[in-house]
Parts: sequence; structure tokens; C-alpha cells
Amino acid sequence: MLKLLFLSTPVGPLGSGLGGGVELTLYNLAEEMQRRGHQVRVVAPTGSVLNNIQIVEIPGNLQIPAQTQSRDVPISLPSDSVLANIWEYAHTVAQEYDLLVNFAFDWLPFYLTRFFTTPIAHFISMGSLSDALDLVMTRVAKAKQGTFGVYTRSQAETFPFADACTILGSAVDLSVYDFCAQPDDYLGWVGRIAPEKGLEDAVAAAVKTGIPLKIWGKIQDQQYWEKINQDYPEGAREYCGFLPTRELQAQLRRCRALLMTPRWVEAFGNVAIEALACGVPVISYARGGPTEIIRHGKTGFLVTPDSVDGLVEAINNLDQIDRISCRQQAETEYSLPALGDRFEKWFNSRISRICGDK
Repeated sequence: MLKLLFLSTPVGPLGSGLGGGVELTLYNLAEEMQRRGHQVRVVAPTGSVLNNIQIVEIPGNLQIPAQTQSRDVPISLPSDSVLANIWEYAHTVAQEYDLLVNFAFDWLPFYLTRFFTTPIAHFISMGSLSDALDLVMTRVAKAKQGTFGVYTRSQAETFPFADACTILGSAVDLSVYDFCAQPDDYLGWVGRIAPEKGLEDAVAAAVKTGIPLKIWGKIQDQQYWEKINQDYPEGAREYCGFLPTRELQAQLRRCRALLMTPRWVEAFGNVAIEALACGVPVISYARGGPTEIIRHGKTGFLVTPDSVDGLVEAINNLDQIDRISCRQQAETEYSLPALGDRFEKWFNSRISRICGDK
């Protein structure tokens, strides 16, 4: 049995949606590790909620998400930083655990790694976003082999230490997602509502096809969302809020397709495998993680990045996709046991290297 301390993202409480896909990854992984008999405790900002997982809630001011800043922005922490408080707590209890697992994509945890005697595994949920982050991560990668895990090869290749990354993928609890063979006549889009997600392209494609678009997710950039509302007629889109997984899948499974329109290199795209688990085809720009998930012409379509016309053409060809094939791909490649095998191997590797790290 391993004793694992999961250190959460500092950009928002777990369950708020502010952390994006990494929230789902952390929860699913914690559940699977507990199912295997490992001891898991999660340290997260105050207000976090996880079912059946022990949480230590840490107060403090939230961190600004890295993806909202420029590459050359100086490293900074707010006063009474929740990130600093989380890692101060980790330092006081580290000797009680076999491994610390970091889910925060921020400079401080990487810098502190060399000061801990307990091994640390950093799971990185985004591609390269900051020169300062790349520099400190490269130093850690050279000093402590096997420290970094990522979702996909596409994500790893955005970093200067790509070959040092362990590719781990993602997964969902398939028992939570119900297959839907006969969809309703609407499209879906799921994610943080922020410029790097390119929601306006999905709305534009919906307008061109005349098929309504339902939108689920946390509004992270209110000004961006208001601009979309000004630019497109209300009948073309419907905002359905940020929903817990079970409620989301109940609506998502009724979609004809899920649209993914990232402006950046998407590290993975958990929403893609959530859709596939419901039997929903995925239409995405051929950029980043989705290129390693979607089977073009079989479980969805990969289209030219930033091409609304490409999205429209794919939507018009949805009858070519067998929804059963979508569910089967999720069952074969994205089950929690498969994810658990990959992470367990990585965790054991990190622990076994402790003598070398020292």
C-alpha cells in the first residue's frame, strides 16, 4: 500500500470548475488509487468538494491561472497565497507519505522540489505557457529523472524536456456515463469559457449549420463571454451552466456531436473522452491532445485548426460515425483501471528513485 498526498491546483476549489480538466483527472485518479488499496489524502483550497476522498482544506488567496498570462510575466504570489500555504502544509507532513503528487502548474512547487526528501511526482496538465516555468522545470527534469508526467506526446513536445516526460493519458469512470444511440438535434461544447478555448468558432459553425449549440462550463472570462453574446443571435446557442459530472453527461449524451475549438495546444481534452463514453462523436481542431484521441472518420473528425468551414463540413458528415464505436473506444482506451496501471507504475518508479534523487 502506498501513502499518497495529492496537492491540488491553487486556481480554485475542487468542484468549482476553475481548474478545468485537471479537477476530473485528480478525482478519478484518487478514486482509482483508493480502490486499489492505497491511502490517498488531497490537499486543496478551502471550499473543495470530493466524494469519498479525504480532503485537507487550505485557506488563502487563489493563484492567477498561467494560461491567462503572457510568457514573460514575472513570477508572483498573492498575499496569504493558498499555493504557498498548501506547500507549507505539505512540508510539515511530507515524512508521513511515500509520495507527494503535485497537480499545480506553477513555479513554486517546481522550485521547492529539491528541498524535499520525500519524492515528488509532478503531473502537468497544460503545455508550455511561461519561460520562467520552462526554465525551472527543465532544471528539475535534469536533476530528478522521471519527475514529470503529462497527458500526451503533443503536450510533452511543447517543453524543452519532452523526452523526460512520462505519457500517462487520462480516463473516466465509465459507469457514470450512459450510452445514447439516438441523439437530439443539437451540438455540444464543454469547457472553461475563455479566449484560448475558441468558443466563438463553435457558435459560428452552429449558426452556419442551423443546428443549436448547447454550452456547458465555467465562465472564466466574463468580457469574452459577453462579446460572444453580442456577436451571435441567442437562438444559436444556449448556456447551460457548469454541471457536476452525472448531470453533465445526462445532457451531453443527447448531442449529435461535441465540438472542440482550442486556440492553443490542448494538453489532452477530458471532455473528448467524456463525450466518447456517451457515444457522442467529437469534432475538433487538429491541434494538441485531441489529435491523439479522436479516430478520424471513425469516432469523430479532426479538422484544420481555426477553420469554421472545416467544422461545418464535419458536422454535415456526422452520419458516417457509428456512435457504438465511440463508446467502444472509451471502454478500450480510457477506463480507470488502465489509467491506474499507468500511474501506479509511475508512482512506484518515482519512489524507487529516491536514493538517486538524494
